[in-house]
Amino acid sequence: MAQKRFIVEVEKAKEAEGERPSRGPVYRSLFAKDGFPPPVPGLDNCWDIFRTSVQKYPKNPMLGHREIVDGKPGKYKWKTYEEVYDLVIKIGNSLRSCGYGEGVKCGIYGANCAEWIISMEAINAHGLYCVPLYDTLGAGAVEFIICHAEVSVSFVEEKKIPELLKTFPNTTKYLKTLVSFGKVTPEQKQEVEKFGLAIYSWDEFLQVGQNQSFDLPVKKKSDICTIMYTSGTTGDPKGVLISNESILTLLAGVKRLLESVKEELNDKDVYLSYLPLAHIFDRVIEELFIWHGASIGFWRGDVKLLIEDIGELKPTIFCAVPRVLDRVYTGLTQKVSAGGFLKQALFNFAYSYKLNNMKKGRKHEEASPLLDKIVFDKVVECITRVGGHVRLILSGAAPLSPHVESYLKVVTCAHVIQGYGLTETCAGTFVSLPHEMDMVGTVGPPVPNVDVCLESVPDMGYDALGSTPRGEICVRGNTLFSGYYKRDDLTNEVLTDGWFHTGDVGEWQPDGSMKIIDRKKNIFKLSQGEYVAVENLENVYRQLSCIDSIWVYGNSFESFLVAVANPSKPVLERWAEENGIKIDFDSLCKDSRAKSYILGELTRIAKENKLKGYEFIKDVHLDPVPFDMERDLITPTYKMKRPQLLKYYKNVIDDMYKSGGKRSA
Repeated sequence: MAQKRFIVEVEKAKEAEGERPSRGPVYRSLFAKDGFPPPVPGLDNCWDIFRTSVQKYPKNPMLGHREIVDGKPGKYKWKTYEEVYDLVIKIGNSLRSCGYGEGVKCGIYGANCAEWIISMEAINAHGLYCVPLYDTLGAGAVEFIICHAEVSVSFVEEKKIPELLKTFPNTTKYLKTLVSFGKVTPEQKQEVEKFGLAIYSWDEFLQVGQNQSFDLPVKKKSDICTIMYTSGTTGDPKGVLISNESILTLLAGVKRLLESVKEELNDKDVYLSYLPLAHIFDRVIEELFIWHGASIGFWRGDVKLLIEDIGELKPTIFCAVPRVLDRVYTGLTQKVSAGGFLKQALFNFAYSYKLNNMKKGRKHEEASPLLDKIVFDKVVECITRVGGHVRLILSGAAPLSPHVESYLKVVTCAHVIQGYGLTETCAGTFVSLPHEMDMVGTVGPPVPNVDVCLESVPDMGYDALGSTPRGEICVRGNTLFSGYYKRDDLTNEVLTDGWFHTGDVGEWQPDGSMKIIDRKKNIFKLSQGEYVAVENLENVYRQLSCIDSIWVYGNSFESFLVAVANPSKPVLERWAEENGIKIDFDSLCKDSRAKSYILGELTRIAKENKLKGYEFIKDVHLDPVPFDMERDLITPTYKMKRPQLLKYYKNVIDDMYKSGGKRSA
């Protein structure tokens, strides 16, 4: 059977010229072979997305939250599109009556909620710049963004007001007005007014412009609608300038993609909003849902209650970062393990049977419909209480382990697809396709709104013109950002001749999907002179089901690699039980037998992947506590902060090298 190929070539490869490395052919999605989707008539800016949906779907439920009745969470309570529109107009008039109009920087600080979207739409309506202040960043970053972007008015979640006040007096040079999503205490009012600022509760601010009406300014496609600060793994956050056109182009491409694979969105779709709206991933997904007149329900803000919120809302599309899907995977595997011998045997048979059928090219709903009803629906219902509702699960922001991806594709009875993009590319740049099992472990082909090529990285041995093309992923198209705010120097580093250099190293697969294999800058030299591309190695070691996360370390003074790993609790506990080791998980992570087991697994996977001797991990430290933002070890999108990891685990690393040195001697 002929190999399917989901990309088409639009430009030939280029050989190296002077200092410029060689570049592979330029490709775009098969679904854009006759051109990218044309601009949608009547959509010139983000305000138009919402405005046209209010006209088309006025009575549709738009934004929902769970009501707390007698201290207990009840059903979702909804505001319709026209009810939200009325609130947006009031908030917009209040902003204008306070003197805030086009080009003014307006902050939004807080967890996802209806008020977040209402504030954003009011900002869109009047041509202000929306500047999200990360809910997951500390006061230092919030202060930096307010001062760097010169934010003069900010909406803020009620419980975040104390955090915002910690940025005083430095931010009061710019900030003049604060609006709470809820109430304001007399003490907070006094504190704010002491610095000459005004602060309003949500209900008060709705009344500020009640007797006034303002014409909406004309907003062009090229106008900036948001400055989204990215959490860098090093240095200060960078303000990414995103235009109306970037978001509109992205949405048109995603719509074309979904239509091409017969998975169109419609106004009956339901989305759970819990990934931060301050990130581009969730922002564009919610814009997509609003464009289709669909419904967005908000979580209660507690990850421990997330599954319960899913059960109540019953979303049809579920977006997640790998860490959330790892939790779902763990819950499902634990449920199966606790089921007794017969249930486990039935599950294992059903799993193998369905997986084999899917690998043969059968659609998931046709691979084993009877076993779906008897086995998988019941397993998923027990864990997530969403059985039969979710049809699409999209993973983004970090790599999803192939074993988790395959497992969820079979067990959840939904499409599980993986996407890739950056804030600078307005999120969606690649996405894997439903029914294509060969795409497991990849991020799929390009979305039909961008051109993509690979550029060789000679220092790391990656050749974009090789038989297996590998190189830095470069992206071109109208989804690209307009530059870094006040940082032309950084903009010029990554944007050349219309191409954005992502810094990620990819490998084209025969079917036209992309596999992310490395990061251009994460390379170091060992003492014997061998270069190590560390992200590539971590991707290999992450395939193991016995570890959830791993950080590999080496430097030019040492000849071998060491690592810190977060073991998978259910897998390690099951191994301990099988080996008669009866201690708790924390003690297990300190146990030399457990360490030997994990080290053995790391060696096994290294051999299977034909890694070179110096790429093997010679010692490992097991930390029962996952790498987290509280210790500043990862970014809000779960990327590892290597300098901070080294600082935090320095003693552990030193000890491993000391004992390793003795072993080598």
